[in-house]
Amino acid sequence: MVLDITSLINGKAPKIDFEYEIDAQGEDTDILPPSDVSFTAPVRVKGIVTDNAGYMALSLTAEIDYISRCARCLEDISGTFTLKFNRKVATKGTLQDEDNDEYVIVKNGFLDIDRELVDDLLLEFPAKLLCKEECKGLCSKCGKNLNFGECDCPKKKEIDPRLAILQKLLENDETM
Repeated sequence: MVLDITSLINGKAPKIDFEYEIDAQGEDTDILPPSDVSFTAPVRVKGIVTDNAGYMALSLTAEIDYISRCARCLEDISGTFTLKFNRKVATKGTLQDEDNDEYVIVKNGFLDIDRELVDDLLLEFPAKLLCKEECKGLCSKCGKNLNFGECDCPKKKEIDPRLAILQKLLENDETM
């Protein structure tokens, strides 16, 4: 969204509230979720641009609904990811380094919010999604979901064959 903030720059308004949606499935959108995630609704954006004696700030919240699979047990999960986005606002030509990530640049009285927001959304979206924080995952032998109870596999812990020589060293050390 490109927001006209000329009334804020000219001192005619102390703040500008806004609310809009970004189509996460649209052709013109760069919102590409991780391969195992699907966004199920548009990104909902709600925010405010404020002017406090020449110091302008952008503050917004973006929410997006998703469906995926748990990274540990592979159960289907769904949820809403929320991103808090806060940036300082500066007019073009007032900063020495306009590539600074702390600022959003106003060009000709207009503030382009989407590019910065989409970048942050994709960077902050979790790499692994879990059905619950204490998910026990799947048994490495039989594949049973351990969240629904223990499996019938023998409880003897198998040693990685590459580390078996170390186990022999430990056993020899104990006999001495």
